[in-house]
Amino acid sequence: MSMQTLTDAEAFRSVRKPIPSRAESRAYGKSLRVKVPRSTLGFWHPADNRPDPVTQIMDAHLGRVPRLIGVRVARMTESPYGFLRGAANVCASDCASLPASGISAIICGDAHLGNFGFYRSPEGELVLDLNDFDEAHPGLWEWDMRRLVASVHVAGRQNNLSEAQCSDAAKACVTAYRDELAHLAQVPLLARSFLRVDLNRLNETVIEPSLRDQVARAADKARQRTSDRALPKLTSSDGGALQIKADAPLLTKVSDSRFEQITQALDDYLGTLPLQWRRVIGGYRLVDCAHKVVGVGSVGLRAFLVLLEGSAPDDLLFLQLKQAGRSVLAPFMHGSQAWHKHQGQRVVEYQQSLQTVSDPLLGWATLPASTDRSTATYLGPYTEMPGSPALQVYIRQYRNMKGAVVIDGLDAGAVADYARVLGLLLAKSHARTSGASRIAGYLGRSDAAAEAFANFARAYADQTEADHAALVKAVTDGKLPIDTSAAG
Repeated sequence: MSMQTLTDAEAFRSVRKPIPSRAESRAYGKSLRVKVPRSTLGFWHPADNRPDPVTQIMDAHLGRVPRLIGVRVARMTESPYGFLRGAANVCASDCASLPASGISAIICGDAHLGNFGFYRSPEGELVLDLNDFDEAHPGLWEWDMRRLVASVHVAGRQNNLSEAQCSDAAKACVTAYRDELAHLAQVPLLARSFLRVDLNRLNETVIEPSLRDQVARAADKARQRTSDRALPKLTSSDGGALQIKADAPLLTKVSDSRFEQITQALDDYLGTLPLQWRRVIGGYRLVDCAHKVVGVGSVGLRAFLVLLEGSAPDDLLFLQLKQAGRSVLAPFMHGSQAWHKHQGQRVVEYQQSLQTVSDPLLGWATLPASTDRSTATYLGPYTEMPGSPALQVYIRQYRNMKGAVVIDGLDAGAVADYARVLGLLLAKSHARTSGASRIAGYLGRSDAAAEAFANFARAYADQTEADHAALVKAVTDGKLPIDTSAAG
């Protein structure tokens, strides 16, 4: 599949080009229903040539830290929702095989409900938004919506909701997306770029009392997730210099050579920051760094936690360097040829496109490949094959008041209410990258799209459970390693 709309960077390099009116864009979006009726969005049946999902998971392990593959597998086999979280490449392949309107935007690429959460704005306020952009890329808006409603249905089942209740939650998500997008399509592009959901607006938006309580607990917990509060858990001095404490296999010290490479990468990173923040971070020095396992889908990618110290012992800063590869969407948008010269830069720029406010310390750098000689086995030590490509990383603050709303234990009304909030947030992100009028015209005012996506979510939840069972069987048959010692 090849698209030439938002993906053509040249289209954004001039203010001379003609701009279609909102009415023209809405009419164009509506006209697409003839070719792709909204009812077709509810279709799911695995393609005849669908790649084996277990093989796709194994393919995703190539280039990862071998000794951590078992941890990733353990986290994915815990539940169908755990599988869905780690199987972004499987979902991307499936979405690319389905009917779509053809309207593209900058999309998250991994918009499951666990990838929305709290974080601190540059002004110090808690905001709720998309917060994972490893797969962000130009793509079709339906791909984000399909992944989101599927995650709502899978998580709803895990929460012991009935099928009707899961479908109601998926419909609430799509309806909120439709209504918010229709509203934002009438708002000037610059003005809509400043709209955000902070804690005050979230409290006004949430209806269900039990969800209000969970939001309050999640917000309180997020406020505690700061660098200074992480110090006692992550560091020790032992009477000498402050250093990060090892906690294998999830937190391990790096070699002296890798330490020097990270030092150089941080110097290079300064050049990707705005001048104001370059001066701020330039006032710190690197004290220590370690490799830290994160997430589910990200387990096995190189992720480094670095500790920096300012001009006083209590002036400390944690940063995270995280490996970035090609988005799982990229092959379905433009084949094997990478558009982006630096994948860390891709993540940063698309994060800033999709979020109303972002971490001001976002930047990117490159780490050289390891020259260590080893064998590439899943259960081997933390090594990299000689001749492997350089690591492209993005850099951000660690523990920037990040937190998530946990739906475990919430009743059906609260789950549907939260799904509605997520639909609103996804609409806000998509509307920031233009295309809102086209999508709004395609969706219209009826419930046709909501019904269709709910049907897809139910069918794809069945598929996810089947794929999860296949992964469990592959582990049982010895095809994949598993390490449950650090699965949680």
